[in-house]
Amino acid sequence: MWPLYTVTALATASATYDAPNIVGGTQTTTTISVPGAALGDFAAASFSLSLQGITMTAYVSATDTVTVVLYNGSGADINLASGTLRAKVFKQ
Repeated sequence: MWPLYTVTALATASATYDAPNIVGGTQTTTTISVPGAALGDFAAASFSLSLQGITMTAYVSATDTVTVVLYNGSGADINLASGTLRAKVFKQ
């Protein structure tokens, strides 16, 4: 059995986000301010609504800044409704 570890987020932030229409095979990015984030830290993001097949990734792109990438790998356009984007940062 694998050992269990408790991971505590260094910092969290949230913001209202209304993504643009994302054409199939393309991506869009946005940033969210996360005080305490530093280059090299781990980042994760979530959205309050269904992503409808969109892949979401996050990374610390600058001090106190997390960049969130939404990639639409489908063949159809996807237009997400406005929702809450959340980001968490974990120390490396």
